[in-house]
Amino acid sequence: MIRIRGARSNNLKSVDLEVPRGSLTVFAGPSGSGKSSLVFDTIAAEAGHQVNETYPPFLRNRLPKWTRPEADEISGLSPVVVIDQRRLGGNARSTVGTITDTWTYLRLLYSRIGDPHLGGESNRFSFNDPAGMCPTCSGLGEAVEIDTASFLDLGRTLKEGAILLPGFVDGGYWLTKYTDLGWFPADEPLRSWTEDQRGALLHGGAHLDRLGVEPPADFEGLVAWFERIYLHTSDNLSDRKREAIERFTRSGTCPECGGDRLNAEARAVTVLGRTIGELALMEVAELADLVAGVQDAAVAPVVSALVERLRAMDAIGLGYLHLGRATTSLSGGESQRVKTVKHLGSSLIEMLYIFDEPTVGLHPQDVHAMIGLLERLRDKGNTVLVVEHDPAVMAVADQVVEIGPDGGAAGGRVVFQGRFDRLRGADTPTALALAKPAPVGAAPREPFGAITIERAARNNLQEVTVDLPTGVLTVLTGVAGSGKSSLAAELVEQHGAIVVDQRAVAANRRSTPITYTGIAAPVRKLFAKASGLPAKYFSANSEGACADCKGLGVVYTDLAFMDGQETVCETCGGLRFTAEALRHRVDGLTIAEVGDLTILEALQRLADPAIRKGLHHLDRVGLGYLRLGQPLSTLSGGECQRVKIARELREAAEPSLYVLDEPTTGLHLRDIDTLMAVLDQLVEGGHTVVVIEHHTEVIRRADWIVDLGPGAGRHGGRVLYEGRVADMRGTATARALGQD
Repeated sequence: MIRIRGARSNNLKSVDLEVPRGSLTVFAGPSGSGKSSLVFDTIAAEAGHQVNETYPPFLRNRLPKWTRPEADEISGLSPVVVIDQRRLGGNARSTVGTITDTWTYLRLLYSRIGDPHLGGESNRFSFNDPAGMCPTCSGLGEAVEIDTASFLDLGRTLKEGAILLPGFVDGGYWLTKYTDLGWFPADEPLRSWTEDQRGALLHGGAHLDRLGVEPPADFEGLVAWFERIYLHTSDNLSDRKREAIERFTRSGTCPECGGDRLNAEARAVTVLGRTIGELALMEVAELADLVAGVQDAAVAPVVSALVERLRAMDAIGLGYLHLGRATTSLSGGESQRVKTVKHLGSSLIEMLYIFDEPTVGLHPQDVHAMIGLLERLRDKGNTVLVVEHDPAVMAVADQVVEIGPDGGAAGGRVVFQGRFDRLRGADTPTALALAKPAPVGAAPREPFGAITIERAARNNLQEVTVDLPTGVLTVLTGVAGSGKSSLAAELVEQHGAIVVDQRAVAANRRSTPITYTGIAAPVRKLFAKASGLPAKYFSANSEGACADCKGLGVVYTDLAFMDGQETVCETCGGLRFTAEALRHRVDGLTIAEVGDLTILEALQRLADPAIRKGLHHLDRVGLGYLRLGQPLSTLSGGECQRVKIARELREAAEPSLYVLDEPTTGLHLRDIDTLMAVLDQLVEGGHTVVVIEHHTEVIRRADWIVDLGPGAGRHGGRVLYEGRVADMRGTATARALGQD
């Protein structure tokens, strides 16, 4: 058994639990009930910490950091592998091939039996190595061109904002570097300037010579300035820089390599009559069949390993991807399935595998493939723990552990442990949701009109033209890889939709529901009024911050080659505020205790209208269990999306077009009604809502459906059905709804 005694991480209420080793256990429960606190922050954290302790300090400092959980006892653990939904990310050089090591095998194959034979090592076929990369695009496959036409508004003067680049405001530092030179007529529209004057502003060089002026040593044209500030920079760009690059550059396929990323020598080598670039664009399932045909005995081990890895990717529903696909373009669900590939061929046993909602992004017909993977890992002698809401996964588990009964402070307890058939007869939130009859969809709403997506050919879409009704809820459905996200991206590009996705709301630990909702000022005013002190004395980011921890509540100590140590601030005890700020109370609460309130508790205890208005919509989207002071950087993807929905509910005025990507991610079965009420509120406010979704309950309650398929990748990309949900027949989605 994995034995847990007195687990108290986050909202856990001294949980005692024994989980059988060598089994598949599903952890269920409402959003915020404590599932992740138990599985990730307790079991995985302790297992990860203990494994890291076996390494020397120098190595430990380069391994993932695990914060040890609060618990009296945790025993029976194995080395842990956490396979979560965090997007793989990476930079422009990271592809499906490089992240799964399949590209390494392919390079080895071409370096040994390719024709003509190049000789040397397999790095001759690596686009990340100077020996193999295309010299024009440095192995990126794309050439970024600066769009100088977008830099200037020729109808304005310099002082009126003719330079459209960020930071060039009248009187500002960057603009005065040009206006103070005296060469440019700052009060004349740029259209009336000479060609050399405009050229000098953009490029300098020969244009300056023709103007007959002597530039200062530090002079640079706008193009050189833009390259230095925005292009010659690190991979980790701020949102502001990323937006500027998108606005002022054009990205196109590299003219030399045509997107293959490799130099001319590597591009000329073939195996089975095909170049490595051609294989990189083949779908995984098709590539596996092709490579299996290589008969040369000298490379038999390479072919075997490569085919095995490709077949494993196909088996878990990734057969539609190609090895050249950038990892930055993968969804959270796709990222999670890619991470599992490397573990399928592992011969290690008695490991601890932990999955976070592995069915996210999967059509109901594809869920069985993921279930098969979980069972294979268990049957090899491993322990598999899964945080999941899908009843199909619960049904095959050896046992289900439900945490609840509610979210936040009302959760944190084990309310059920046993087999799925016993759960169905229990009196728990999950059992009650399972027993609830399938909803009968209301009569579809009548649209105001329609918007057309024309000739969409992004990724696998096959020149799709489709009309979407306005003023109603439309759902895009289809198997994974059928083209739903591509169609949504075309909708955004052609019609300027507002995207409400699952990307992080904030990376800064100081950003909390208090700051995000704008209620920080009203809260501080309440304390200022009660104490007679200025409001800034009740801000952990200003005068109210503890001097020793700067309002963070923790102190970080750099221990050089050993793990850095983060400890609770001894001065404030982790409360973040000065002793003076903590002396004053409102409704019996200190300013620190207000941060510990859940959103629901704050609505009940803080009567200020501005506070209630700021928090109301977060409660409406089912996030009432979040603490006011909880860092937004700790939220899951689904929670981040619901925070953004709440913001739109609060701020939306003009009728708008919204696109949501799987808003049921992380939602308990009983919370679907809450989500649907929110989407209905947006529609009733005159907005048009388009949702990518697999959850059958959301699909049934939509006004309109566009079903794509029939398969994934090149086997999909077509509209199989568009119309009223109840009338759909003959597709995988219709079968999942029981309509076929």
